Amino acid sequence: MARSSLIKSELEQINKVFAVYNKTFVVKSSSPDEICCIFKDGHGGHQHTINCTISESYPEAKPMWYSESEDKYVAEVMENLSEMDFDSKFQLIDMVKYLVVNLCNKFGMEPPTQVKELDNMKIKAIFDQPHAAGGEGSLGNHHKKKYLHPHQIDDDDDDDDDEDDINDVSDAVLEEIVQAETEKARKEESEISQQNQQVLAKIKHIQRQKHLKGTVSAGSVQASDRLMKELKAIYRSDSLKKGCYSVELVNDSLYDWHVSIMKVDPDSPLHEDLKKLQTSDGVQPSIIIGLSFHDNFPFDPPFVRVVSPVMNGGFVLSGGAICMELLTKQGWSSAYSIESLIVQIVATLVKGKARVKFGAPKHSYTLSRAKQSFKRLVAIHEENGWFTPPPQDG
Repeated sequence: MARSSLIKSELEQINKVFAVYNKTFVVKSSSPDEICCIFKDGHGGHQHTINCTISESYPEAKPMWYSESEDKYVAEVMENLSEMDFDSKFQLIDMVKYLVVNLCNKFGMEPPTQVKELDNMKIKAIFDQPHAAGGEGSLGNHHKKKYLHPHQIDDDDDDDDDEDDINDVSDAVLEEIVQAETEKARKEESEISQQNQQVLAKIKHIQRQKHLKGTVSAGSVQASDRLMKELKAIYRSDSLKKGCYSVELVNDSLYDWHVSIMKVDPDSPLHEDLKKLQTSDGVQPSIIIGLSFHDNFPFDPPFVRVVSPVMNGGFVLSGGAICMELLTKQGWSSAYSIESLIVQIVATLVKGKARVKFGAPKHSYTLSRAKQSFKRLVAIHEENGWFTPPPQDG
């Protein structure tokens, strides 16, 4: 099924089930690129806005869900959602069902009866078939993160039962589990090009030597491990393989990335500007985005800026920083992946009607200017709040 047909089918079903009159979960607006939902927790009439960004490579690329809510239950459900594996054919429907069921569960509410209507589409819903990936008792489910139906009991909370379960596992079963994990690792490695495998090997060697020599000047074990996982995921992504963007580690530093955006919405003015950009070395024209990571990543967001070219609009500030609440501590979540962040940045540039400023000096943007302008921006928004324009305004 083509992307447009698949998304249209899913959105029609979701909008039908969670129309504006629903008392618990409402789809406020939806399009092939994004969904905006409202969850009403029933505690004093509190409402939580939940958004979803859908990339052009859906369903191969997983949609990114995020919320500005500061509620710990909402944050927990959002983080768990990002770690779940869903049926690639109907991810949106599975994800919405997951959100509704688990949010209601967290707040002690009964899920709306309309949830059952999602099962009318003949899809493999993870919620009702916990062993769908490999059949009942499948080894493939031993390491998958699970979630609970509101009426299920979490047996994993019983530590004694856990110990008994481990002791009951035979050596043969353990060997099969190890073999399954090894095969999974080999498959993931095969999805990465030889060139990028060499980059990963080089970075591992550099990191190891720095730790052995005690010359690590920046970073942490926690941040380095997460960044290696993020880099591997990007190297396996379809968007990278299709030439939508590329990633370069500046001076072989795991903490300093340059992401070159080569493809944007073909109907946008920015797409036409990219075609007009000329490069002296014959490299495909691109928008270079700088990502600088800190020791506390992924709990703190990376600092993001446009390196080149100089741009007008697109929420790009004078120093090259980008005006997005997602890039602030209060808007960031450790559950966000870097690939999803890249997708969101591209969407922000396009929706903000970004244009290349031809003829501007090449070195107009600097890291120090970008940090200064972003710091001022955050201070202003902390005082006055963040404003999200209505969908019709882009």
